[in-house]
Amino acid sequence: MEIRRALPQDFRELLHCLKMRSKYAVLLVFVVGLVIIEKENNFISRVSDKLKQSPQALAEANGTEASPTLAENGSLASLRELDTAFSQLRSHLRNITLQLVGDGDPRPRRHVLLMATTRTGSSFVGEFFNQQGSIFYLFEPLWHIERTVTFEPGGANAVGSALVYRDVLKQLLLCDLYILESFISPAPEDHLTPFMFRRGSSRSLCEEPVCTPSAKKVFEKYHCKNRRCGPLNITLAAEACQRKQHVALKTVRIRQLEFLQPLVEDPRLDVRIIQLVRDPRAVLASRMVAFSGKYETWKKWASEGEAPLREEEVQRLRGNCESIRLSAELGLRRPGWLRGRYMLVRYEDVAQAPLQKAEEMYSFAGLPLTPQVKEWIGKNTQAPRDGSGVYSTRKNSSEQFEKWRFSIPFKLAQVVQDACAPAMRLFGYKLASSPAALANRSFSLLEEAQPSWVT
Repeated sequence: MEIRRALPQDFRELLHCLKMRSKYAVLLVFVVGLVIIEKENNFISRVSDKLKQSPQALAEANGTEASPTLAENGSLASLRELDTAFSQLRSHLRNITLQLVGDGDPRPRRHVLLMATTRTGSSFVGEFFNQQGSIFYLFEPLWHIERTVTFEPGGANAVGSALVYRDVLKQLLLCDLYILESFISPAPEDHLTPFMFRRGSSRSLCEEPVCTPSAKKVFEKYHCKNRRCGPLNITLAAEACQRKQHVALKTVRIRQLEFLQPLVEDPRLDVRIIQLVRDPRAVLASRMVAFSGKYETWKKWASEGEAPLREEEVQRLRGNCESIRLSAELGLRRPGWLRGRYMLVRYEDVAQAPLQKAEEMYSFAGLPLTPQVKEWIGKNTQAPRDGSGVYSTRKNSSEQFEKWRFSIPFKLAQVVQDACAPAMRLFGYKLASSPAALANRSFSLLEEAQPSWVT
């Protein structure tokens, strides 16, 4: 106190002024820091792109011959290691940026991708995110791309379809919904369309102001369930997406996890990938009911046994299981670009403990689980026994998930087990050795879920 009184009056006033303006000085430091980080990001990106070039390409650019010793000594592997290190550094810098920005908003924007295949319970699990009011959720937007762009299965065409799907996903996660206008048929007019697939499965597309007054003489093929809306205004939908705190998409049309690396590494996105799997025997049993016409051969063979199953159908089943397995193995290996951004979930675990699994998924995604989500889960996992339709998301989940055991012929289960054994072992699905074992409820076909499935 004596020292303070001894200070000149002018000096004390200067100190007071500095204290009053300290918050502006801190803000200035943050702004400068962000600029520096952005420059570092650009620099690292340029260096990373250079490192991705092969030694031959680098030699041509420099007007020299490639060194044989360099190629023989695994230079590409070394460059990949350096590239991985730079990617990790870029990710670290991006996280710092997010943290600095997060000082003003403690909830950074998340982008959740629910990755599954048909009849795995993805519509049900997708509702966990659809019911959260701060999430902009889209149900199967890639359906339009599949209907418009034709790709033959296998080989380069499969790669081509994956790349198209990925690029569309990126734009949708960035709230660029106009990308869909190139694929919706008939084409939207003035950014209006009554043909947005399963619009009613996305609450964000059925809320104000996206839900415009209904128009007379307009046939809305995919309408909202609980209210009448006019044709979807894509501009309003894109604006609503920007206003929401987070974005979540559900798709059954992406199976190759490795193609999603550019999305995960895009500094504009903060992606969390949840891969949902289900016992392939249950998937086949469900598809035979939901898509009955496509499985006439299977049903005939199972009931009559006259015409053998076509080899290409068995190969397609094996290929599907392998693509799912390979993606899961990649995610569980925890590569640098995917670390902390991948989670493997079994539908059976969700069905038995839906609230617990919802909490785990929300925690993984860094999102708050709201009371409205908990309420929806409580109401929709205790449905009446006769109230569960083929496409319904309202199910008595703890009873439903094993019903397939009593409907699928054992010979069909054997075909699936033979074709999908590697995937089933990875996901903890036990093989049934006899019809009695398959139909015995006391014999669990599930091993315990592994903690390592959350990476």
